[in-house]
Amino acid sequence: MRLAWATIRGRKGGFVAAFVAVLFGSAVITACGILLESSERSGAPTERYRSADVVVGARQALPVADDVDPRYAERATLPAGTVGDVARVPGVRAAIGDVSVPVSLGNTNAAGHGWGSAVLGAFTLSAGTAPTERDDVVVDPALAKSVGETVELAVGSTTSTYTVTGIVGQEGRRQPAVFFTDDRARELTGQPDRVDAIGVLAEKGVDAEDLADAISKAVRNTVVYTGGDRAEVEFLDIGTTRSFISELALAFGGTMILVIMVVVGSTLALSVRQRLRELALLRAIGATPKQVLRMISAETMVVGTLGAVLGVIPGIGLAFLFRATFTLVGAVPADFELSIGPLPVLAAVVLCLVGARLGGWIAARRAARLRPVDALGEAAVEPPKLGWFRVTAGVLLVPAALAMAFVVPWRLVGEGSAESAAFSAFMLVVAVALLGPRLLGGAVTVLGPWLNRRSGVSGFLATANAHANSRRIAAATTPLIMGITLGAGQLFSGTTATAAAQRQAADGLRADFVVTSTSAGVSPEVADTLRAVPGVATVTPVVRTRTLVVFGPKDGPQYRSYATQGIVGDDRTIDLDVIEGDVAAVKGDAVAVSRIAASTIGVGLGDTVDLRLGDGTPIRPTVVAIYERGLGLGDVTLPHDLVLAHTTDRLDTAVLVAAAAGTDPGRLGDALRSALTGAPTLRVSDRGSFVAAQRDASAGESAVGLILNAVLLGYLAIAVVNTLVMATAARFREFALLRLVGATRRQVHAMMRSEARIIVVAAVLIGTLAAVPSLVGTSIGLTRTLIPSVPPLAYLGIVAVAALLGRAAVMASTRIAMRQEPVDAIGVRE
Repeated sequence: MRLAWATIRGRKGGFVAAFVAVLFGSAVITACGILLESSERSGAPTERYRSADVVVGARQALPVADDVDPRYAERATLPAGTVGDVARVPGVRAAIGDVSVPVSLGNTNAAGHGWGSAVLGAFTLSAGTAPTERDDVVVDPALAKSVGETVELAVGSTTSTYTVTGIVGQEGRRQPAVFFTDDRARELTGQPDRVDAIGVLAEKGVDAEDLADAISKAVRNTVVYTGGDRAEVEFLDIGTTRSFISELALAFGGTMILVIMVVVGSTLALSVRQRLRELALLRAIGATPKQVLRMISAETMVVGTLGAVLGVIPGIGLAFLFRATFTLVGAVPADFELSIGPLPVLAAVVLCLVGARLGGWIAARRAARLRPVDALGEAAVEPPKLGWFRVTAGVLLVPAALAMAFVVPWRLVGEGSAESAAFSAFMLVVAVALLGPRLLGGAVTVLGPWLNRRSGVSGFLATANAHANSRRIAAATTPLIMGITLGAGQLFSGTTATAAAQRQAADGLRADFVVTSTSAGVSPEVADTLRAVPGVATVTPVVRTRTLVVFGPKDGPQYRSYATQGIVGDDRTIDLDVIEGDVAAVKGDAVAVSRIAASTIGVGLGDTVDLRLGDGTPIRPTVVAIYERGLGLGDVTLPHDLVLAHTTDRLDTAVLVAAAAGTDPGRLGDALRSALTGAPTLRVSDRGSFVAAQRDASAGESAVGLILNAVLLGYLAIAVVNTLVMATAARFREFALLRLVGATRRQVHAMMRSEARIIVVAAVLIGTLAAVPSLVGTSIGLTRTLIPSVPPLAYLGIVAVAALLGRAAVMASTRIAMRQEPVDAIGVRE
C-alpha cells in the first residue's frame, strides 16, 4: 500500500482517467439506488385521509414471490359490507367508506366524494351547510366563491346543475374537492354496492399500527395502510409510480453496472499498459508477480474508493434531476418525493469498488506475469499476438450474438425474441472489447491508406503508428465503439417499436370519426345517442386499460402486463389484421390476443388464458382469435362491457363512428357535433387527428427512454474523452522525438488529425456493424420484417457526436502534450 500511494502521488495524471470513470459511475449507480429505495419508502403527502388513523383498501397488486408485484391498472374496490366488518374490530371508533368520482367544471378537473368522508381529511365548512339534497354540493374555494351559486358539473359526458350549499376551508394540493350527499356520490360511481377505501378513526389511546394489525387479521382480502402509505390508496398513481421506478431502476441500474465495469476495466488496462516499463523495473529488482499484482490492486482500490465516495454527491443531484425530468414528461407525479438513505450510497460504493477491483485485477494479471525483459520489450513495441483465451472468447461471442439476433427471433417468437436481439448488442460489445486490437488493426490496414491518401507523410505516419499501437488505440476506442453500438441499439429499437405501433394504429383504425372527451372519458350512453344520427352505419365504443396475464408452470409462474381494449367486434371501425379465428366471436368469456402476446404466453385458438382484469378480477377466457396489430391497438381484446365494468371510472376511452355508404363526411361530422351539443366535454375528430393525438400521448413514454439513453451516452462520452486524452497525452516523448528529428508542430498536428480520422471512422463502422444485428432482430421479433426504423438524422447525430468527441479529445490532448519544448520533454520521466 505504501508503494501504491507513492505511485499515485508521482503519477497523478495516469490515475485521473480511472478516478473519473469510477466517479461518474458511482454517481449513476447512486441515483439508481435512490430511485429504487424511493420506490419502496417514498410517496406523496396524504391529503384526503390525513385525519384517518388507518385506511383499508383492496389489494392493488398481484402478489409475486421474489419479484416486484405488478400493479393493477384500475382501482380495486371493496364490497360496501366491508365497512361494517371493519367497524366491529375492537379499537375502531368509526369506519367510513369513501368513493371517488371524476368531476369537471369547465377546464378544471376535480374529485367528488360523499360528505360523510369529509371528516377523514379534516375538511371543515368555512361557509354554508352540508349537502342534504340530491343536487346539493359542497366545494372548495377553487370552484366557487360563495354559497348559493349554481355550478355545471360534468361526470363523464353528463352535465348537471348543482347548488353550492357550502364551502370547505381548505384546498386540496392535487385537485379541488367536491362533496355530494353520500347517496348521490355512490349513485354517480355506477357501483353503489362498492367502496374505494375505508377510513378508520381509532379510539383514544389505541396505537394506529396495533389497530392496523388487528384489522388485517380480522378482515380478510384487504390491505391496511398507516402513516405515509395512506397516500398510496388515496392516489392510484403513487403505487403505479413506485412500480415504474422500481422496474426502471433495476433494469437501467443493471445495464449501467455492466457498462461501468467494462469502461473502468478498459481504462485501467490502458493505464497499466502505459506503465509496463516501470513494472518491468520492479520485477528486475526482485518484486514477485504476486507483489506487483497486489500493488496494482491497492492502487485501483485507493483510486476506486476516492471516486466511489466522491461520486455519491453528484449522484444525489442526478437522482433529483431524474425526478424533475420524469415529472416534466408526465411519467412521475410532481409531488412524488425521493427517499435518501445510507443503503443506496453504500451499494454504489461497494459496486464501484468491486468493478474497480475486478478491472484492476484483469488489467494487472498479464503485466504481473511478464518477465522483466519481455515487459521492457512490450513497453517499446506491442506484442504481435493476443492471448489465446481472449481470442477464443471473443471469436465465440460473435456467432453466439448473431444467433441471438437473427436465429432466435425467428424460432422464439413473442417478446423474448426482441429481448434476445437487444441483448446481442451487449455480447458484440464485449466481443469488440476482447478482439479490439485485431479489429482496429484490420480497420487501420483497410481504411488508413484510403482515408489519408492525400495527407502525405503525416498520413503515412498516422497509419503506421495506429497499426503498430493497435492495443493502445483499441483500449482508447472501445468506449467510443460502445457508445455508438449501445446508443444506436437503444434508440433505434425504440423508434422501430414506435413506428410499428403508429403504422398499425393508422392501418387498423377504419372509423370515419372518433368521439373523445376532454375530461375523464366518454359516458357509455353516448354510443346510443350516436347510433340514432342519420348517416351513421356503425358505432363502436372502445375502452382501454391494462390487464395482467399469468402463465407458465404453477411452481414458477410468469406474468406480463398488456395494453387491452374492450370493443364490440366490427371490422368496419377496427381492423386488427386477424391471423386466425374471428374477432366477432369476442363475447362472453372469449378473448382475442395479438401474435406477440400469444407467442409469449404460449397459447393458441381454443386455449384458456389466466387473466387479471384492470381491477385485478381473475377470469379465464377462451382464445377465439389471434391478430397482428397488437403494438398499435393493444395486445388483448375483450368484450366491451366486461372491460368497462372493471375500470376505475367506467367510462369509454373513445367512440368510433363509421359512415353509411354515400354519406357526405362533412355533413355527418356536423350532425354528430349537433347531437352532442349538450355534452361540452366531448370532441368529434377525424381518424387522422385521433391517431396523431394518440401518438402525442405516447411521447411521454418515449421521453423516459430518451432520458435514460442520454445518461448512458453521457457516461460513455465522458469515458471516450477520458481514455482518448489519457492515451494521447502519454505520447509527449514520442511527439518530442518527432520534433527533434525535424518534424514541425504543424506536421505533428497533421499526423494526429489523420490518426483521429482513422479512429473515428473505424469506431463508427465497427459500432454500427455491432448494432445492426440487434436492430434487425428486434424488427423481426416485433414486425416480422428485416428492416428496422432508423431515422437518418438521428443516426447522423450519433455519428456527428462520436466524430466531435473523438477528434476534440485527440487534438486537445495533443496540444497539451506538446506544450513543453522538445528538448525538455524528451528528458522527462514517463
